[in-house]
Amino acid sequence: MTDHGTTEAPIRVLVVDDQALVRGGFVALLDVQDGIEVIGEADNGEQAVRMARSLTPDVVLMDIRMPILDGLTATRMIAEDPNLAEVKVVVLTTFELDEYVFEAMRAGATGFLVKHTEPADLVRAIRVVAAGDALLSPGVTRRLIAEFAAHAKQPPPTAFTELTDREREVMTLVAEGLTNAEIGERLFMSPATARTHVSRILTKLDARDRTQLVVMAYESGVVRPGWQ
Repeated sequence: MTDHGTTEAPIRVLVVDDQALVRGGFVALLDVQDGIEVIGEADNGEQAVRMARSLTPDVVLMDIRMPILDGLTATRMIAEDPNLAEVKVVVLTTFELDEYVFEAMRAGATGFLVKHTEPADLVRAIRVVAAGDALLSPGVTRRLIAEFAAHAKQPPPTAFTELTDREREVMTLVAEGLTNAEIGERLFMSPATARTHVSRILTKLDARDRTQLVVMAYESGVVRPGWQ
């Protein structure tokens, strides 16, 4: 498992799936990519959590349905561990509208991929998540937003008052699933400035990552589907 001469440190990935053939396929694909290094494999959630704590990968590819400890619980345990705050979990689902996707997002997953994702899209996804962007396919995003909207509460008058008007504007675009570059283009600012705004929002709201911002935005009712 080697670094193929890139100047930056490789993205370190932990692959978790109870099916050896599936797991091996992901490993074989990722381990030949420039700038990506598979540092471990796990076949159940308990082993995944243990390896995440010992290896601190940048990204965990996490299957949901596994023996001993399921991926949903493992994702929550990783997300709640302060020593693993920088670890991003990408949940692998058999179907895009998997019933567990919604709960996995609440548990702390940064993104979702269906197992039949094209190889190039999987590699891109690893890079996107490692760079700090959320990863939600359009179909999953629409489903989740509908779920959040259905369960949204009326926000209290003081909700999110610590955010500036510009930060609320940025948060709305994050909730739409836009990247920093896309937010910058929409608001006529550089991607770096957009990233700074997102970082400040995360700090002010004590949110783990962009995906958690989406959860907070819609469940609180601060952002509603269709808002501009």
